[in-house]
Amino acid sequence: MTAGQRIRVLLADDQALLRAGFRMLLAAADDIEVVAEAANGGAAVALAREHRPDVVLMDLRMPDVDGLTATGLITGDPALAAVRVVVLTTFDDDESVFAALRAGASGFLVKDVEPPDLLQAVRAVARGDALLSPSVTRAVIAQFTSRRPGRMAAPAPSRPGPPPPPGLAALTEREREVVCLVAAGLSNEEIATKLTVSPLTVKTHVSRAMTKLYARDRAQLVVLAFEHGLVARPAG
Repeated sequence: MTAGQRIRVLLADDQALLRAGFRMLLAAADDIEVVAEAANGGAAVALAREHRPDVVLMDLRMPDVDGLTATGLITGDPALAAVRVVVLTTFDDDESVFAALRAGASGFLVKDVEPPDLLQAVRAVARGDALLSPSVTRAVIAQFTSRRPGRMAAPAPSRPGPPPPPGLAALTEREREVVCLVAAGLSNEEIATKLTVSPLTVKTHVSRAMTKLYARDRAQLVVLAFEHGLVARPAG
């Protein structure tokens, strides 16, 4: 995005009242505009193709076409490569959230998000950052792995996991270390402190790891780290 350009948002939720609330909050910001609203995933995909928004706020539980399916259709469309999807969750839906991240979502928001946090989240995703706050990342991953023991390390034979990206073996030892810390929910600044390097150096390692692993963004990097054994499943 260029300086001064407004962030274009598509709202996708089957609850009209919730859409109205989000729309009011977003419209109050000078740098954000809501370009369209959808009541189901099918409409969200069609409107994303029509309006090419910067950010889609996507509810997961919608009739006809759910948010998970819609997320995959949007992120899998080369024509919509610049569109970022943020899933909306009530946080009792952690497995679906992880699935949405695997499908290409750039992050997630809880539906009771505070207004300032909603605005900052939209801005962060629009400028290319993944919306994965350290505390929320740890919570979702911990809940997912504890409810599905061993899923990341040993997929069921009938549903084999995805093949490892070609660049997995090309990761340097430091890049693997940084990826593990990203997956643990640490910010660049926290990683820099832990490794005694500068945040810029951490950012460079993250960018190189994303390039090698063909990760769409930081969120995808977390998913890949767990799916391909770069991070051990928490004990317990």
